[in-house]
Amino acid sequence: MSYTDDALETYRLHADVCKVLTDPKRLMLLETLRSGERSVGELAAAIGVTLPNASQHLAVLRSARLVEGRRVGTAVVYHLAEPAISDACDIIHAIVSRRLGRSGRPADAVSTPVLHATQG
Repeated sequence: MSYTDDALETYRLHADVCKVLTDPKRLMLLETLRSGERSVGELAAAIGVTLPNASQHLAVLRSARLVEGRRVGTAVVYHLAEPAISDACDIIHAIVSRRLGRSGRPADAVSTPVLHATQG
């Protein structure tokens, strides 16, 4: 099978988005943003990281155009730029859950709205 240049570029862009999703903290940020806009401080507290660490992960998500920020007074609040990414995360989570013998969306299994991911 031979792929066109357009198809190869599409797969390259697909891989670039997937690379961004390889960090548990970034997945947790995306999960937290499902419920709406949050400031960096709120996001850092929600996933249990420092403000600088949350900012670094948000910068990666911003560069991949998965989240966007907007200024509200002196704060920047973030929201999902591509809400459909939540569907993609749900599909992967369902696969992982089946392999672990679990079921349900991440928020169904834990008390806070974050994906099952280890914090490292």
